[in-house]
Amino acid sequence: MNADDFPTPDVDVDSVDPDSFKDRIDAGEEVAILDARMTSDYEEWRIDGENVTSINVPYFEFLDDEIDDDVLDRIPDDREVTVLCAKGGASEYVAGTLAERGYDVDHLEDGMNGWARIYEAVEVDRYDGAGTLLQYQRPSSGCLGYLLYHDGEAAIIDPLRAFTDRYLDDADDLGVDLTYALDTHIHADHVSGLRDLDALGVEGVIPEPAVDRGVTYADELTTAADGDTFAVGDATIETVHTPGHTTGMTAYLVDESLLATGDGLFIESVARPDLEEGDEGAPDAARMLYESLQERVLSLPDDTLVGGAHFSDAAERAADGTYTAPIGDLVAEMDALTMDEGEFVDLILSDMPPRPANYEDIIATNLGQNAVDDEEAFTLELGPNNCAASQDSLAGD
Repeated sequence: MNADDFPTPDVDVDSVDPDSFKDRIDAGEEVAILDARMTSDYEEWRIDGENVTSINVPYFEFLDDEIDDDVLDRIPDDREVTVLCAKGGASEYVAGTLAERGYDVDHLEDGMNGWARIYEAVEVDRYDGAGTLLQYQRPSSGCLGYLLYHDGEAAIIDPLRAFTDRYLDDADDLGVDLTYALDTHIHADHVSGLRDLDALGVEGVIPEPAVDRGVTYADELTTAADGDTFAVGDATIETVHTPGHTTGMTAYLVDESLLATGDGLFIESVARPDLEEGDEGAPDAARMLYESLQERVLSLPDDTLVGGAHFSDAAERAADGTYTAPIGDLVAEMDALTMDEGEFVDLILSDMPPRPANYEDIIATNLGQNAVDDEEAFTLELGPNNCAASQDSLAGD
């Protein structure tokens, strides 16, 4: 049965919108989730947290009039349970069947698709440049972006296609013009919003060394070479070439205060080196990454903030709610940053997670070689980003 074809339950079932549900989790409320998706989908990505109890019972277990006692015994009957699925159809049906049996249930509106549309903006308090800096956070996939604005102008770093309108609306609400949209590299986990914003009058900027990967639209955009600067009011964004994760990987130094590192360095890990040239090219890419980190990133002052393009469940928020940390703290906490080159290469090659779902199609889309509509683009990027090396082996004791 298609999840969109489920009948409306015979009892009224309350729905909870994703933003409100996340607010409850962020507030520390203990929540219970019954995830009715297939087990393979559940194991790939799900809503987690220290105060989240999550169980997986696929929706088909609830299709018979007589539900197995073993299934019902797994579902808490002493607290409210939120049922979720992929799009909201199956979860409403499952919640209805449980409500008929006396369970206290509601269901997540639009399911994991709705969860994937949550996109929050948090101000980076420790940024001390000329302007104001916001960090965009997408909890479903761990994607991060940055909006810098000052004196009527703004720039977005690593925009997502799914939130093109959001950037323009936010700029309008702030009373600024979105002047630049900059990508750090050719992303493998999400579809970039760079070309969509450029088509709407925002100057799109792509790293010059990324063009050689086969970008088909480079002539339509501005290319950024190492050392180039972009003015946003009195604030400045400087291009810093940091190859390793990809040959075109580029960081952007915002007012010498925060380095938007893309996928080169995260606050809990470093980049994986195998998404451009595969396993065969990974050792050379890892050596390139080591050189970039040591010579271009860790050479900056210790109080320079690092803000990556992603965060994982292992990342801890700073006091201001952002996923940022000073370089000095990362060096002190992450063993990989103080190793010699050989140790570093061996370590990050030893334990890499699965590659991002649909990463080849996403790369082709971001190169301009694959055309997809908005719905296809959104579907392609659902799931975890997996652009970092394993956090388990990189952190210090």
